[in-house]
Amino acid sequence: MSGVLAGIESRSRVDFTRVECFVGTSAGAIVAASLAAGRSPRRPDAEALRDGAQGGAADASGRLRSIATATARLALGATAPLAAPLLALNAPGAAVARAWALARAPSAGRDLNDLRARVERLGTRFDGRLRVVAVDRASGRRVVFGAPGAPRAGVAEAVAASCSVPWIFAPVTIGGREYVDGGVWSITNLDVASAGRGTEILCLNVSASLALALASPFGALRAATRATEAIETAALAARGARVHTIGPDAASARAIGPDLMDHERSAQTLAAGYRQGLAAAAQASTS
Repeated sequence: MSGVLAGIESRSRVDFTRVECFVGTSAGAIVAASLAAGRSPRRPDAEALRDGAQGGAADASGRLRSIATATARLALGATAPLAAPLLALNAPGAAVARAWALARAPSAGRDLNDLRARVERLGTRFDGRLRVVAVDRASGRRVVFGAPGAPRAGVAEAVAASCSVPWIFAPVTIGGREYVDGGVWSITNLDVASAGRGTEILCLNVSASLALALASPFGALRAATRATEAIETAALAARGARVHTIGPDAASARAIGPDLMDHERSAQTLAAGYRQGLAAAAQASTS
């Protein structure tokens, strides 16, 4: 996500730190918090760009694959095509089903204290532009931190909550309630954007076009999230907004690999995203 944004900025007049609204879900919450703090998207170094970032799709370990499969199944249960219209309406039945599934996820897991500390150092505040999405574990309902009427929270703890993938990370407690990854509701949560007629929305969806999706545990998740995204996009279109979605191209998908949490691929993934952003900006300028 950072690479794509940096590439677009490098070949256009767009300044992503000055947009009207940021909606961050899971890893996207980290990017959104950084932009809202006035930090420009991270750019790759010259060496990573030279190397070409031709990462292969190496297999993850059996343990990581089983965790990924369980996580994908949970998200699929929350965002399956048949459930998507109910979720868009915040239906009580869908929330109950989601809460039932989340209750079966362990309360223990890796903590996100390091992430929280890094976001704290950014100094980001909820200034009316930033929205960070998480899910209340007990109720199964979406919570949009930073939106009017949302529970009080600091940006760092809200971002940690939005990133707490069930079965991998422990839930994050805010105000006495446990919160988990916002992707359990929707990977994109486009419908919470402050958008009206004439608004241009850029959606970065890592699961939107992964070439490896059909061969990985995230294949079913990709199909489900596209259905939910379509409903959210239609809701924004009804308000008069236009949505532009970017997912990883083939080169970025190869760089990412099948394990979305493989930090050893960060440099090559950033470089691949940057090149994709350059290409997207060039195509937009000629269309």
